[in-house]
Amino acid sequence: MATSRAEIMRSSLLPAPRSAFPRSRSVAIGFSVPGVLNRNHRQHQRMRRRSSNPGVVVAAISEEAAVKVAVEKKAAPAPAPAKTKARAALTVRRKSKEDFKDTIAGHLDALADMIGRNIVLELISTDVDPKMKRVMRSGEVAVRDWCEKRGVKGEHVVYTAEFMVDVAAFGEPGAITVANRHQREFFLESIVVEGFPCGPIHFSCNSWVQSTKDLSSKRVFFTNKPYLPSETPPGIRELRQKELKDLRGDGKGIRKSSDRIYDYATYNDLGNPDKGFELARPTLGGEKIPYPRRCRTGRPPMDTHMLAESRIEKPHPIYVPRDEAFEELKQGAFSAGRLRAVLHSLIPSLIASISADTQDFQGFHHIDNLYKEGLKLKLGLQEHLFKKIPLVQKIQESSEGMLRYDTPKILSKDKFAWLRDDEFARQTVAGINPVNIERLKVFPPVSKLDPAVYGPPESAITEAHIAGHLNGLTVQQAMDEAKLFILDYHDSYLPFLDRINAIDGRKAYGTRTIFYLNPLGTLKPVVIELTLPPVQPGGPRTSMVLTPPCDATTHWLWMLGKAHVCSNDAGIHQLVNHWLRTHANMEPFILAAHRQMSTMHPVFKLLHPHMRYTLEINALARQSLINAEGVIEGVAEEDPTQPHGLKLLIEDYPYANDGMLLWSTIRSWVESYVGLYYPDAARVRSDPELQAWYHESVHVGHADLRSAPWWSPLSTPDDLVALLTTLIWLASAQHAALNFGQYPLGGYVPSRPPLMRRLLPDPARDPVEYETFLANPHRFFLAAMPGVLEATKFMAVVDTLSTHSPDEEYLGEERQQAAAWTSDAAAQVAFKKFSAEVRRAEKEIERRNADPARSNRCGAGVLPYELLAPSSPPGVTCRGVPNSISI
Repeated sequence: MATSRAEIMRSSLLPAPRSAFPRSRSVAIGFSVPGVLNRNHRQHQRMRRRSSNPGVVVAAISEEAAVKVAVEKKAAPAPAPAKTKARAALTVRRKSKEDFKDTIAGHLDALADMIGRNIVLELISTDVDPKMKRVMRSGEVAVRDWCEKRGVKGEHVVYTAEFMVDVAAFGEPGAITVANRHQREFFLESIVVEGFPCGPIHFSCNSWVQSTKDLSSKRVFFTNKPYLPSETPPGIRELRQKELKDLRGDGKGIRKSSDRIYDYATYNDLGNPDKGFELARPTLGGEKIPYPRRCRTGRPPMDTHMLAESRIEKPHPIYVPRDEAFEELKQGAFSAGRLRAVLHSLIPSLIASISADTQDFQGFHHIDNLYKEGLKLKLGLQEHLFKKIPLVQKIQESSEGMLRYDTPKILSKDKFAWLRDDEFARQTVAGINPVNIERLKVFPPVSKLDPAVYGPPESAITEAHIAGHLNGLTVQQAMDEAKLFILDYHDSYLPFLDRINAIDGRKAYGTRTIFYLNPLGTLKPVVIELTLPPVQPGGPRTSMVLTPPCDATTHWLWMLGKAHVCSNDAGIHQLVNHWLRTHANMEPFILAAHRQMSTMHPVFKLLHPHMRYTLEINALARQSLINAEGVIEGVAEEDPTQPHGLKLLIEDYPYANDGMLLWSTIRSWVESYVGLYYPDAARVRSDPELQAWYHESVHVGHADLRSAPWWSPLSTPDDLVALLTTLIWLASAQHAALNFGQYPLGGYVPSRPPLMRRLLPDPARDPVEYETFLANPHRFFLAAMPGVLEATKFMAVVDTLSTHSPDEEYLGEERQQAAAWTSDAAAQVAFKKFSAEVRRAEKEIERRNADPARSNRCGAGVLPYELLAPSSPPGVTCRGVPNSISI
């Protein structure tokens, strides 16, 4: 009998016995023929009465077929993960001035972005998926609006990206990857991600992100949350190690400008023997000449010297890791200074090629004209000479402003101060190089050089030379009362004098100068010794001893003697105290920090501001300043009552007074910061990244002196505080004191000649020269000074070196975004306290400069000592303490 479709459907929802189907989530479907349908129907009715399980459904499909569907009773399926939107804001810094090539590349990148060749981000969780045991990732998303914002004007452009993430399961992001599928690099300043329960997450990037065509792997940036290695969350541990491995490289190959690899090499690139044998230079670094290591470039060797690295000359850049290069604002300021230097040295070079009369300054007024007159008057040239070199005329007309030198600060208050003995002495404690004066403990002074080579070690200075200048004291009494001090360059120069004096137009002595500390607290020079090496090894040395003048002849000899002392001081200052002990000594610590400490490491975060631009400026120095043909013990006793633990023997010692003030301020800040992460010695000793950094800095970066006694262990928080305080001090205050006064205090060449061209006149050695001196001592003095070409080149270089860039970051300067460098609130509070202490130190320095009791920094015609005043505007200011060695 036919059954209607409605009846079948009404009777289809029938229960099945519990045992009819297995306990599973599967669905059973059975087919039956029409003749069997009624029997099945009756069975189902009986089973319905015996079973309380409603979990089986039987459905009839048609009159000819029935379908039985069975499902086990089960809980409702779990809902899909609830994903929420997280938003990333990327701040990209653009060039303020684009050339044609940049403009075209920008348009091509915008077009590529439209077709999917874009910037891609991916968040990485600090947690690991508990089931899959894998790092949790958000999935890749593209950065929006790159093409649309191509025409946006402004240095900073903000782009966005959106992630859909199950924030509850994902946890807190610990890193973000960036893949740049455009054709050119871009500078990523920061990323801020919002939408997570923990609040905004900051990624402080400040890095060039290379195109995937140059760097196939994604860039990784970690949040600003500091982690010691042992505290690194599991989700980012592997990334932490991989990032460091990438930065170390494999020590092979030629480095490209886009690379981010930090490695070591010796200074084997200062010479250029391929250009000429006379330009060969020894390698600095190794057993023969111990020296710190520099950043490796991997350039091939010279053709004529397999152990010397080939040169790369301007305008081609020398390699530094990409993020170490000058940023645009700094590069612009440095390039302007370099252009000024080129013009300042180019013009005298051109003039010298056509006029032999311009080699020497003809009078002091010609030197003065360098600061206040135009090019013609600067060099004392006649109009007809300009017709021989039209290029000079054109440069003069278009660049007159750049061809003038600023008046050095040393001349601003008293034009003739440099002539006085008290100013000569004051410069040893408040000048460009205030770190070499030391207490005289042995009289006469004794050389430490080998007597078999350099002759008897005793000085030619006797008590008779100085007894009349000690206010009635004997030499021994003056030494016992800490009244005698010495500037001793005898041993530093004597081994090199034969080679120096063999150079045409170069003459030098090894000098010693003894100063007496008078009752007013100021120094006065009482004797100068000028020494030449023996003619035969072990023979007697030739020494000339000068005492303060008593007549016109001794006045000019004393002036020449002081000039030779200043020339010695200038060389030691530039190559030892400035270059070696700040620039070169810091470079291995910077290289090792990038190679061994993650950016997440709290010590890396502390040191990072003090490493800015140092590798780049050191590379430029190797290229132009210290290369072939390039331009260029204590005075305190322990005093536990002082915050810095020292008592100065020269109480009015501006460099030391202000230096110890900043030292104690830096140390206090470092103590507070270190205490947040290293409460005990066990933490210091067990930190693998910290220990690897220090070990590599010493044993690789300073390999030649790795066994020297001054290397302290790194075992306790106090050890770490001392080390970090020293490094920050060297990078900031010490470098500032030695660098930013070079032009203001040394730009007037007669007051501080960088080299000398004549020895003192000696009637026994050269009677004719001595008669020339007596006839015109003024002209002889100027002829002993650097000539026009050397002087102007030197002035141009130190002018550039003394200049603060507009993007300079100064010690203790409050950061615009306090949360950007670290998310640690306690560290932020400690830094704010440090900033306030630095400001108080600056106020104290101002007070000292106005104190008439401090004669070395206050008085008629006396310059205030501001080289350690922390803040400064841009330019040549003779003040300001940048965080890092950036020039």
